[in-house]
Amino acid sequence: MPLAILALAVGAFGIGTTEFVAMGLLPQMAASFDVSIAAAGWLISAYALGVVVGAPTLTALTHSWPRKRVLTGLMGLFVLGHAATTLAPSFEALVGARFLSGLGHGAFFGASAVVARKIAPPGRQGQALALVFTGLTVANVVGVPAGTYVGQQLGWRLTFALVGVIGLVTIAAIAAIVPEVETRTGSLRSEFAAFGRRQVWWTLLITTVGFASLFTVLSYVAPLLTEVAGFSEGSVSWVLVLFGLGATFGNVLGGRLADWRPYRTLAVGFAAQVVVFGLLYLFADHAWVAAAGVFAFAFVGFVMSAPIQTRGILAAGGGASMASAAMQAAFNIGNAMGAFLGGLAIDAGFGYASPALVALVLALLGLAILLEATRADKDGRAPIDPQVAAVPAQRRRRVRTGVQR
Repeated sequence: MPLAILALAVGAFGIGTTEFVAMGLLPQMAASFDVSIAAAGWLISAYALGVVVGAPTLTALTHSWPRKRVLTGLMGLFVLGHAATTLAPSFEALVGARFLSGLGHGAFFGASAVVARKIAPPGRQGQALALVFTGLTVANVVGVPAGTYVGQQLGWRLTFALVGVIGLVTIAAIAAIVPEVETRTGSLRSEFAAFGRRQVWWTLLITTVGFASLFTVLSYVAPLLTEVAGFSEGSVSWVLVLFGLGATFGNVLGGRLADWRPYRTLAVGFAAQVVVFGLLYLFADHAWVAAAGVFAFAFVGFVMSAPIQTRGILAAGGGASMASAAMQAAFNIGNAMGAFLGGLAIDAGFGYASPALVALVLALLGLAILLEATRADKDGRAPIDPQVAAVPAQRRRRVRTGVQR
């Protein structure tokens, strides 16, 4: 596999670290500016909103640029955002810096996917893409726990400064070893045409509401572990290793299940999340239950990641690039919504375990929307089963019912 793909994975590692490490450092960041933990949840929402705005906008604006210039430019924006985060003089400035840090997130992954597939050896494009996204899961195993520990011991500003250094290393690596690839010259019209397909909108809605459940709990996992489960502050980083392991194992399994039955995986996954969040809410004051719950909701959430993206790609048809950027935006709308709703529950006095109950409701809603989207899929434009995707539309009904011509 070309060494250049590792340069892209380093960028993914930096992005994955900054997205999730703020959740482990929320109490420290809140204390620095004398705001409540619920109010500090806006730092998570601001990053997510940056992704929402940046993913489709920057993807469209850089549509015809050389991919190498896109990658270095987006990483430059990432570094600028982390410099602003490190030096933020007020809470409001910090919120703006987190928004800036998130702008390039979705577009970077979109450009990385294009480059990875083009420079991979024949027949190994899928492995190359998986290697890029391994940076995200490794970030949850190594980067997030390490960043949380550094932030707790030496200050959260140092953590974000070090993440900015990762961005600089990525820029240097891309400039040195990533080759230029052919620039995509197609019109944006075909990309935007995907949004005329109703199943694309169903998939975006499932992503936004259903996956908000994961972020509702994850946004406030630090106070849940310390104030409810009884973990020491120094133990939080080690418990977050369990989140990273769950995400890694779930991502590997989800990739296989996405090639098998994405709909069944999503349906079972949302049902499993309901159980996991219910048990976490009821027994969060038991340390071992809380730790197991962190692993479990990460595992189940990331098992569903590849299947929901597969559903989005099938729904989009020829507009997969812009639809993929929209999926990144939908994930992060869910991120912002989850942080907001979890903060409301805490502010209302229901305690630090209450986000788990909110997450349970969101997982139920995600399952309900998935079932309705499946029922509404009458025209065959977005077959849920990839085995059906290759079958002409007029024959899909017979294939699904087992009848052959």
